[in-house]
Amino acid sequence: MKEKNYGDYMPRVAFRTLGCRVNQYETQLMREQLELTCRLVDDEADIYVINTCIVTALSERKSRQLISRVRRNCQPVKVLVTGCMAEAMGEEIAKIKGVDIVFDNGLKTEVKRIVDRSLEGEHGYLPASTQTGWQAKTICSQAGRVRAFLKVQDGCNSACSFCRVTKLRGSTQSKPIAIAQREARQLIANGYPEIILTGINLAQYGDDLLSSDLPALIASLLEIDGLRRLRLGSIDPHGITDELVSLFASDSRACPHFHIPLQSGADRILAAMRRGYDTAVYRSRITQIKEMIDDATFGTDLIVGFPGETEDDFTHTCTLIEEIGFVNLHIFRYSPRPGTDAASFSAPVCEREKSKRSKILNDLASKERVRIKSGFLGKKEEILVEGRSRDGRWRGYTRGYIDTHIDAPVHRVGLPDPAKIKPGEFVNLWLTRMQTQTDRNRLQQEFLLGVSEYNRRK
Repeated sequence: MKEKNYGDYMPRVAFRTLGCRVNQYETQLMREQLELTCRLVDDEADIYVINTCIVTALSERKSRQLISRVRRNCQPVKVLVTGCMAEAMGEEIAKIKGVDIVFDNGLKTEVKRIVDRSLEGEHGYLPASTQTGWQAKTICSQAGRVRAFLKVQDGCNSACSFCRVTKLRGSTQSKPIAIAQREARQLIANGYPEIILTGINLAQYGDDLLSSDLPALIASLLEIDGLRRLRLGSIDPHGITDELVSLFASDSRACPHFHIPLQSGADRILAAMRRGYDTAVYRSRITQIKEMIDDATFGTDLIVGFPGETEDDFTHTCTLIEEIGFVNLHIFRYSPRPGTDAASFSAPVCEREKSKRSKILNDLASKERVRIKSGFLGKKEEILVEGRSRDGRWRGYTRGYIDTHIDAPVHRVGLPDPAKIKPGEFVNLWLTRMQTQTDRNRLQQEFLLGVSEYNRRK
């Protein structure tokens, strides 16, 4: 089917996105396919494209709520649904009143034709037989962001017992280095000084390519003039190699923050999860990084309440968290996902116990963040300014992914902004103190405050 020419009419298209960085990247990819023939808007659209997530029961519920909210409040002409929930239950979602077309992840590169088909009155579920084709596609910008995601990998060859997403996205597929390098050059030329490499399982990058792996990709990107920062997204422990760590140790543009999913600190639970490593392997990767990179920081993901998790198992997790120390920690309460082996495991943990363990981990994580961030006080760090915080301060992240705010009155009513700071700029700060706040979910967060070199001289 040929792409349709609408003449002077440009349908208004709005996107709504849930989920991971891969989804965020893929929404941008769809936006850029439509920008020449459609008007991209935030609200009051003719067509809403909803990019869903299904990694947990909560994300599935949020996806359903978003579909319902768009249908109820926006009264659009057309509703198109994609993402991992579309992949998992496309026929079911297509039967929802007010949903026009549901299409798999593998058809995101064909969104223009799908918009055409919806405007011609087509309804139903459009499956994709393969995920191939995205590797040749690139983006030029990242709407609403000063840092750009660069998707270099999709799918997964692992078989974690709790994971549904890897089943939905197929086996691992990698973007060739030459295409990834060209895409990074485009993004840098268009004003994005920091690139974040992302994928469904970044550690498996290159498994489907000849003579390519993640260190080779990183080395090629570090050759690009104008790149100020290169950051890794989430990476499993087996992706941490001597060659990769050496690259990060030898180039200051490679940000020394490593988000390495742990999931559990108990070897018995890791085996049931089929993660492919134990706590000794995980510790060795952390030690490897700490020995080679000063001021390296770490993030992780944890699942609480996995079937069969005992109090002793949970204690092992808490001990490991205290031992390693993480500046960010994502905690998920286990929810059984249809089609996964873990959904049929015995000895489920009750919801009350999951909530209790989640709170214990949140409190422990907050204590560890305070300890780690306090170690940066008195040091000078460079932040990439992303915007303003709720109290009006400029804020951004250090190379070690520490949330940092400029502790100076950069703007007063009726006066010009003397610092003339803009999002996307780099500012050197002396870190002077820490502040704690509680967000809307009543979780404690800590951030550092600092004064610019200019203010320090004054």
